[in-house]
Amino acid sequence: MNKGKLFVISGPSGAGKSTVITRLLKQLNNVYFSISATTREPRRGERDGVDYHFMKKEEFEKLIDEGQLLEYAEFVGNYYGTPAKPVDQKLEAGYDVILDIETKGAEQIMAKRPDAISIFLFPGSFAILEERLRLRGTDSEEKILKRLAQAKIECKKAEMYDYIIINDRVETACDEVIAIITAEKCKTAGRLHYLKEEN
Repeated sequence: MNKGKLFVISGPSGAGKSTVITRLLKQLNNVYFSISATTREPRRGERDGVDYHFMKKEEFEKLIDEGQLLEYAEFVGNYYGTPAKPVDQKLEAGYDVILDIETKGAEQIMAKRPDAISIFLFPGSFAILEERLRLRGTDSEEKILKRLAQAKIECKKAEMYDYIIINDRVETACDEVIAIITAEKCKTAGRLHYLKEEN
């Protein structure tokens, strides 16, 4: 069995990452979406192992000390990160693993796992991004402006990614991600063993 591949998907808030990934998971069978770990308390309706792996701060810090995280960050007094063990187990079992990670976390993963395939998602223009954020109707004006400012910072990092997808239409964006996954699985290094004669 071929080992799976690790795909990192990033993009600013409002780029449509969750929508594209949800659609992707419905269309592909052999794909696992990695669930992040956090030390914050669960919000109403959130389930452990579904929305996040909720853990104690001491438990998370032990993973940091042991180098068991692919990436992590501290935000408003809580840790967020990606445990390496479940990702590696799925990869060894032949699953392709999708990570939805912001740019700083993506940089950490690219440094640790240079074989990871990175994809940056963007809606096509900052005007479209702003429109999407406003249509959500969930953020204050101040928060929208902060998200837009953060998006400009994140977009400066786009050139470090292997691929850029313009998500102006979710169906097309999803098709392009699937095309990338397919192409990466067809690379020579992963297929040469088929051409070798059996002894």
